[in-house]
Amino acid sequence: MKVKSTSPTMKDVAREAGVALGTVSKVFNGIPVGESYRQRVEEAAGRLGYQVNQYARGLKTNKTYTAALILPVVEHPYFAVLAQQVCMALRRRNYRMLLYVTGSDPEAEQQCIRMMEQHKVDGIIGLTYNPGLEVDEALPFVSIDRYFSPSVPCVASDNFGGGQLAAEKLISLGCRRMAFLRIGSPQTGEVDKRGSGFEQACAARDIPLETLRLDDEEYTIEDFRPFLLEHFSGGKRDFDGIFCNTDSLACHVRDMLAEMGVRVPEEVQIIGFDGVPDYLSGRLPCSTIVQPVAQLAETSVNILLEKDRTGLPSLLCLPVSYAAGGTTREGEFSHGE
Repeated sequence: MKVKSTSPTMKDVAREAGVALGTVSKVFNGIPVGESYRQRVEEAAGRLGYQVNQYARGLKTNKTYTAALILPVVEHPYFAVLAQQVCMALRRRNYRMLLYVTGSDPEAEQQCIRMMEQHKVDGIIGLTYNPGLEVDEALPFVSIDRYFSPSVPCVASDNFGGGQLAAEKLISLGCRRMAFLRIGSPQTGEVDKRGSGFEQACAARDIPLETLRLDDEEYTIEDFRPFLLEHFSGGKRDFDGIFCNTDSLACHVRDMLAEMGVRVPEEVQIIGFDGVPDYLSGRLPCSTIVQPVAQLAETSVNILLEKDRTGLPSLLCLPVSYAAGGTTREGEFSHGE
């Protein structure tokens, strides 16, 4: 065990970083400074082993410098990456993050809110499934993917535009008979607009479309199997393009079709939604509409910590993009794009 010598002070950090003491104070109190100054201060603090006294800081500013993140699960790649990005965005502002996982249980979400109100966190970011969620209006709250009211800021990807983009991409790759498959919460949210955008784009191009929407409270991904058997058994190929509302569903559909002897992407092309690469390989699990997860996290944290909360946007949609991931046939059509 090492015995530490006298703890370094802010003056030591300022001297080590070669900046003014006021600059160090701004960095540690979350006040914007130039990026190069922030890096110099943080690197100097790291070399010296300087730690901010959060308790004293909180007494001085009447803040805890702690924010909470509420998620349904963390084993899903999208939620895991979102949690990491929110944590990093808060850390850059010298905030700590409390993570609460609710299993999509509305009552558990409400209990988390009550607990956070008691713990005096400085704000909450929530991806929740309780449409009647009650939050003290004095406590900053930012919703991800679920619009509550004009007074509660909601940050989301452009789900409608993503659905349109998926349809346009499949059409550009030669698909002429489409299906949209969705499994998710029975509660209405921004993610439901993925199917709406896809349907609108198909209708605009007179593309035949069949949809199947399942609520995950009653069904599982396996319940798509009868639908696929109906349309692909006995040599039938009723669809040549499928859009799934998540990458996870897209991968399961691909595997089910493979068991039926249907080749993806040769006979059927599939696009999912999320765009989170595999942690080990770095590869996308399928062709997909990519959500800007880092930007979602950064934007949510910026809004949460905004001092002037008048005039905050009630809904902010961030742009999505398309990325090929092996379940579409880009090579055959790249010359025509």
